[in-house]
Amino acid sequence: MKITLDTENETLFIVENDKEKTLPLYSKEAFETISRHWVKVGWNQKYTYTFSWMGRPIIQLPEDMLRIQEVIFALQPELIIETGVAHGGSLIFYSSLCKAMEKGRVVGIDIEIRPHNRSAIEAHPLSDRITLIEGSSTAPEVVDRVHALAKPGETVLVILDSNHSYQHVMDELNTYAPLVTPGSYIVATDGIMLDLTDVPRGYAAWHQDNPARAALDFVASHEEFTIEQPSWPFNESELNQNITHWPHAWIRRNISKY
Repeated sequence: MKITLDTENETLFIVENDKEKTLPLYSKEAFETISRHWVKVGWNQKYTYTFSWMGRPIIQLPEDMLRIQEVIFALQPELIIETGVAHGGSLIFYSSLCKAMEKGRVVGIDIEIRPHNRSAIEAHPLSDRITLIEGSSTAPEVVDRVHALAKPGETVLVILDSNHSYQHVMDELNTYAPLVTPGSYIVATDGIMLDLTDVPRGYAAWHQDNPARAALDFVASHEEFTIEQPSWPFNESELNQNITHWPHAWIRRNISKY
């Protein structure tokens, strides 16, 4: 694809597959086109490695964090499960929302929680709502511990942000989807890998080996789940698509199929 942004004439000129298209620069379609490529360039430049939440690095696109905040406030979950801990910023973020809502707790799972990250998380003022579990997210003993932490009748939200290979995400989906309550979600993050095969830091294998494909295949064989971007609680624009690292990520458990 070739894109020419012409501020003087206020147009966006696109050439793709020998087809040409000219868009008004200040249009919804132009915004979405520019945003898709801005996200790819930002990923390659490690833009998400520049943010923290209350003192802990949080390697996420800010819009994704704001959107999941909207979902958490709407759902009011008693339990948030996240696979993948890294520096712990996401766990602190979710714990801060739980504290603000005066409801909920967080479980973080990682195959390796490095000692300095564990110490920083456990010393944080918001650590009282966080349980850390070290081990593979799909190991039977880890799965048993997590299932034991989910109490009957609780609303449960699951975020998958560990190993992003197709097979591991599929294994996590099959493992943790049964914990998701009707109307809640299991979120298969970082499906943007599907679109990063042509950037310098990307890999050609990601065309097939990515979380988005796992999410789509999972839903195809589980009729009780649907890929459904949560609606925005506030929107005074004509826009309707997230600017995100998480395409095809939001897997909702249908209430009628439970």
